[in-house]
Amino acid sequence: MMDEENLRSFRVLPVVTAHDVGKTVELARALLKGGMGAIEITLRTPAALQAMEAVRSDVPAMQVAAGTVTNLHELEQVVDLGIDLALSPGCTAPLLAAAAAAPLTFIPGVATASEVMLAKDHGMHVCKLFPATAVGGIGMLKALSGPFPDMQFCPTGGLNRDNFRDFLALPNVVCCGGSWMVSSDLVDNTRWDEIEDLAREAMSRH
Repeated sequence: MMDEENLRSFRVLPVVTAHDVGKTVELARALLKGGMGAIEITLRTPAALQAMEAVRSDVPAMQVAAGTVTNLHELEQVVDLGIDLALSPGCTAPLLAAAAAAPLTFIPGVATASEVMLAKDHGMHVCKLFPATAVGGIGMLKALSGPFPDMQFCPTGGLNRDNFRDFLALPNVVCCGGSWMVSSDLVDNTRWDEIEDLAREAMSRH
């Protein structure tokens, strides 16, 4: 189970759409060399679950998170793999109830105050603001800090190389998600050195 200190140490979760298992393993190695301690592999492709297994096996120092978990079946699949961190773009009462009882840390997606309240009702203390920039970005996070002073957020969606540090500077942001360092162009063309450099830049505090 992840605590907030773990999540804060991840800083930026690279959001990966895995099409090729071998390339995803090489990608994980490049991110790790760049100082990233976690990789979020989304359940958007047929290769996703196999890629999660392969990264866990071949790059054991890398924390593997499951992304785009949207229903109970997908939650069961990642639990069966032994994944201990999962994220969703949204939240439903059945998914939150199942996730609260599952042996993993679950970060539900929220876009409204009502969804934050629903997550809190199920014992969640960290939510994923998604799609972050489309629903108000930094302004939204500042607004949510008033009624929800104990809630932490992982904003994802629209964050990039130029704006992610502004999000991380907010006191209620524990980490953030982004894909600029794992773009399909970089991965498809095996530009591992560039990926490593972008990861190192993202992990830099300056």
